[in-house]
Order: sequence, then C-alpha cells, then structure tokens
Amino acid sequence: MSTPSGFDELIHPSTRLSVVALLAATEWADFPFIRDSLSLSDSALSKQLHTLEEAGYLEIRKEGGGRKRRTKVRLTSRGRTAFEGHVAALRAIVEGAGPTAAAAPATESAAAASGTGQQQQRAEAGR
Repeated sequence: MSTPSGFDELIHPSTRLSVVALLAATEWADFPFIRDSLSLSDSALSKQLHTLEEAGYLEIRKEGGGRKRRTKVRLTSRGRTAFEGHVAALRAIVEGAGPTAAAAPATESAAAASGTGQQQQRAEAGR
C-alpha cells in the first residue's frame, strides 16, 4: 500500500501530532497549557515547538517580560492545512484496511451456500 497524499512525516510522530491536534482546536494556547495537557517537560515541548515552527506550521509569540513572560502558540494556515491533510491521509489508511475486514462477510456468503452455512443460519435464526 502506498502512502496517501497529504501524509506528513513531520507531523506524524505522536508528540507532534498531539501538539498540532491540540492547537487545531483553538486560536492561541499558552505554553503551560500545552505542556500540562500533553504531560510533557518544558524541554520536550520546546523542542517539538521549535521543529514545527521551523517548518512554518506554528507561530510563537512571547509576551511580557521578566517573571511574567508568557509564550503563546498557534497553528499557521500552513500548519492547519498540513494537519487537515495528514488527518485525511490517516483516514484513507484506516479505510484502506476496510476491504480486508469486508472480505469476511463475502466468505460467510460462500459458506451460506453450502449445507454447513445453511445449518448455521437456521441456528442463528432460532435464537
């Protein structure tokens, strides 16, 4: 199976996917909110934010100064588009697994044509 269009290797690692998914649900988020929501250390979150910012997926603003300095983060339009494309690609992968699961009813139909299948159908109908 080939990788569907829109699959984004940069977003795909679970931590980055979690960050982008969280940001997709809001306009801006404070650094401590993201850190606490995803149970990440400051350094781990900073590293992921930096990677996503370098790709143009995030905008990071630092407000205030001294001890009251706040870091706010949001998805850029490029980041939102990449996230939506990645989610669509993941759905395509999951749906692509469907025909394998759908093959089971076809096998049951073939069994139903045999005597054993008919007996099983009668037993199920009697329940």
